[in-house]
Amino acid sequence: MDIILASSSRYRKQLLAQVNINAQCIAPNIDEAAHAQEQPKAQALRLAIAKTHHIAQHAPHATIIGSDQVASLNGTVLGKPGRYAKAFQQLQMQSGHTVLFHTGVCVRKGSALLSDVITTEVEFRALTTADIEAYLKQEQPFDCAGSFKSEGLGLSLFKRITSDDPSALIGLPLITTLSFLRALGSY
Repeated sequence: MDIILASSSRYRKQLLAQVNINAQCIAPNIDEAAHAQEQPKAQALRLAIAKTHHIAQHAPHATIIGSDQVASLNGTVLGKPGRYAKAFQQLQMQSGHTVLFHTGVCVRKGSALLSDVITTEVEFRALTTADIEAYLKQEQPFDCAGSFKSEGLGLSLFKRITSDDPSALIGLPLITTLSFLRALGSY
């Protein structure tokens, strides 16, 4: 059975591999900019669905998994930092605060579509400049929303994580995804 991950994310591919799903990765190349007045949770869901729609145009018979994550701190969206200075700034902003990570997931097979958003609350401990510098030097999470990798040393930055689906914080809520795949007869 063909399963396509509508993403170029190595993190999402690794998550699927953990549950023995060898998905073909195809980058959907969609515009991921937020719409005017769009809330982070709605943006994550819209983008997850849009990714599956885009890939379905080229592979209508495949099972397609789309996911997107939008992080927000007090309503401000935190993207992927891309570089050290921006990552440092993001971690300083998050220090001592709770950040919401909205991870949208959509599984599409033919005309059937299941989707949801899993929200993970991450409470950061108070971080010193030395904490941030040491973390960024060691892990270099410049391609990760929020400037950390929770599957690695990033856990050392947290006070608490609350989620119904812990893998959502890495970028793909596996519990939800597997439930959708089973419901569509693809797992």
